[in-house]
Amino acid sequence: MDIRVKVIPKSSKTELTGYLPDGTWKVKVAAPPEKGKANRALCEFVAEKLGVAKSKVRIVSGETSHLKRIHVEDSAR
Repeated sequence: MDIRVKVIPKSSKTELTGYLPDGTWKVKVAAPPEKGKANRALCEFVAEKLGVAKSKVRIVSGETSHLKRIHVEDSAR
């Protein structure tokens, strides 16, 4: 499954703050946007929210953008 996410880095805590009208998740992450820290924190957060292993979550597009597309592998595979 793919998820669209808008990320707000350097927030006070990591949390899902809501959804945009198109279904995009709006997520605040505490990590700064440097050296991939915010991206890693986002993937860990999504994995935790969906109850899958961190290795099943990866950023498909938007590595350096606030808007990202994340792929979550089917845990049945």
